[in-house]
Amino acid sequence: MVYPIYIQRMVKLADRLNRPNAVIAFTDSGGEGAVVVLTHGAGLDHSMFDAQAASLAQRGFRVIVWDLRGHGQSTLADGARFTASDAFEDLDALLVECAVGEPVLVGHSLGGNLVQAFACANPDRVRGVIVLDSTWNGGPLSVFERIALRLAAPALSLVPAGRLPRLMARASAVTPEAIARAEVIFAGMPKTRFLEVWRATVSFVDPDPGRRFPVPLALVRGAEDDTGNISTAMPRWAAAEGVQEYLIPNAGHIVTWDAPEQVSCTLFEILEGWNDSIAGGETS
Repeated sequence: MVYPIYIQRMVKLADRLNRPNAVIAFTDSGGEGAVVVLTHGAGLDHSMFDAQAASLAQRGFRVIVWDLRGHGQSTLADGARFTASDAFEDLDALLVECAVGEPVLVGHSLGGNLVQAFACANPDRVRGVIVLDSTWNGGPLSVFERIALRLAAPALSLVPAGRLPRLMARASAVTPEAIARAEVIFAGMPKTRFLEVWRATVSFVDPDPGRRFPVPLALVRGAEDDTGNISTAMPRWAAAEGVQEYLIPNAGHIVTWDAPEQVSCTLFEILEGWNDSIAGGETS
């Protein structure tokens, strides 16, 4: 298969972190700016943040990007399963490896569920969280939403493996280029692993609507994101926390590829708006 130019030029992650049953690939831009850690969604990899990582680094932030185990350039040992607890511990180990104190965690989809869980468990180690196109871990679920979550994995298991990457790409993006990029990335993950990753994503959902988020929070969503319950849960979450939901027009679930420049500008607006220490120039 001849991959498009944007795949051939995908940035190689320079560093490796050895973990139980996995090797985590990551890169750290370094520098003395405030730290932003970018965590991708299920079935994707760090390249979904290429434009945003470059933009933030140019503005003086120290940017760390990584691939979740079993995704992209990170490995997962034969016979090992992808679990939410392993992803959580990998993020913990990555922050320790990079000697990062109080970063801003940015997470998309599964990455958003992961950084929510990490911040709630470690509020003293996180300066703020920006969630992109992810459901609210602690939000209330209707009967329909509970049934949909329970049936999603069995429904996906019925889709032939050869059709699944295109189906997922068309559900996740709206622009032709983003759909093409997503299909290539999704095709790189075996169907059995994707189902494990999906189950791990769902396991982060733990309704507790009375719980308030313990660190500064911002929510970003593609206006055309129809995946799961994100389009209804995120506005409810914004209202419950009293924070702004940033809607990105003409963008779906993979908002960073559908509207890269607008997402980059939105991230910087959020970071700049929180406070001067987050906006750049402070060594973590």
